Amino acid sequence: MESREFNIVAEAGIHARPATLLVQAASKFASDITLSYQGKDVNLKSIMGVMSLGVGQGADVTISADGDDAADAISAISETMAAEGLTD
Repeated sequence: MESREFNIVAEAGIHARPATLLVQAASKFASDITLSYQGKDVNLKSIMGVMSLGVGQGADVTISADGDDAADAISAISETMAAEGLTD
């Protein structure tokens, strides 16, 4: 199992566009990938789950992956977060 914490710096937080890109990135991997925020865990492959968290600017989130390609999944999701300006 791999996990990484992120601080969301984007003014709009994780809104529809970056949420969609994160879901698309996560969906490329076989691992189970979870986004955790304020004690709630959702499947990062579910756009409805990600949007339901309402992650805003300044939020601390944890992304965990469990499976054979977990390290690659965390790496790809980290790159997507940085590319979208969600984290620094």
